[in-house]
Amino acid sequence: MTDTHLPERLAEFRDEFLELPQEDRLELLLEFSAELPPVPEYLAGKQDLYERVAECQSPVFIHIEVNDGVVAMHATAPVEAPTTRGFASILAQGITGLTADEVLAIPGDYPQTLGLTKSVSPLRIGGMTGMLVRAQRQVRAKR
Repeated sequence: MTDTHLPERLAEFRDEFLELPQEDRLELLLEFSAELPPVPEYLAGKQDLYERVAECQSPVFIHIEVNDGVVAMHATAPVEAPTTRGFASILAQGITGLTADEVLAIPGDYPQTLGLTKSVSPLRIGGMTGMLVRAQRQVRAKR
């Protein structure tokens, strides 16, 4: 699949999900959960620098940096919430390294395109959408 507005890494993640049978997609999401990048030491324990994603039932926090037009997304999500943590991992890995314009061009329905609507609740998909919306809002504010 190709999408002119979807950054390559996010398109690759989406395609990985869609290539799997429906019953195996949740397992891939759980693999992403284990791959959430750790936050940099200078942000560790400084929750006041993060924005809480209220759309998530679990305590998920994100922090966006824009340096010389390049975005880095940092996220924290509890290990006990693996689907939410998996979504945070997909976005953190997929957004970090993009330009601000590339992040802002990510379609708002990206979470729905992963083929997980039959595997996770609409509330969880809404949480990932909330993460994306908040990341894009932070990018707008910081570029």
